[in-house]
Amino acid sequence: MPLKAKTVYGDYQVEIEDELLRKLAVISNGDVRTALNGLEVAVLTTPMQADGYIHITNQEIQNSIQDRKAIFDKNGEAHYDNISAFIKSMRGSDPDAVLFYLAKAIVGGEDPMFLARRIVICASEDVGLANPNALIIANSAMQAVHMVGMPEARIILAEAAVYVANSPKSNSTYMGIDKALQDVKNKETGEVPMHLRNAPIEQMQSLGYSQGYLYPHSFPGNYVKQQYLPDNMQGTVYYEPGENDVLKINPNKIQKNT
Repeated sequence: MPLKAKTVYGDYQVEIEDELLRKLAVISNGDVRTALNGLEVAVLTTPMQADGYIHITNQEIQNSIQDRKAIFDKNGEAHYDNISAFIKSMRGSDPDAVLFYLAKAIVGGEDPMFLARRIVICASEDVGLANPNALIIANSAMQAVHMVGMPEARIILAEAAVYVANSPKSNSTYMGIDKALQDVKNKETGEVPMHLRNAPIEQMQSLGYSQGYLYPHSFPGNYVKQQYLPDNMQGTVYYEPGENDVLKINPNKIQKNT
């Protein structure tokens, strides 16, 4: 005969089999907070019987586990651990792990738009120019999630997340913009070259604004070598093409710069 524990949970008297408590512990992966959240959901959603006790059965445990509140506290450590694993699985090109952590997030009650934004960020930060279409698909998915909502949004999120996971990876633009930001914040970068400055009125042209600018489309290959960076920053390299980048420096530019 199964052993039953009788206890007081807050203002409630609860009866539950020991085996069900063990089951809840196993499903919660040993996380006490998760187990307590699940038990709380079961207690609060089960009516009290005539004997004054709330009898928690296997069905209540199953229902509480399926309830989003039972998986993890969205403001707790498990929330951050799961979303971190989701992002790193996309970055690491493991679609099975991506779908697993996405499922945990969905059942755990994450905002679908929050998940969509994470996919968009990963598409830009980790896929980048190795597959520029990833950002287009991720952004389209975010818009679709907003318009469609759950539960169908789970399919949209899964499609976008798996696409990002299966895409080749490059963080060249992510590294490049951060390096440029550091220089702008911390260095005396100098002034915009005069030939690149706008000259909306004739008097500005007489002061040298826009004078000497070479229009690339007027030259073979739509390229002409000229100075773009300020004098102080000449020779600085921000964009270093990744091995997977599909859009690299114009070959005409490489040839004429060597």
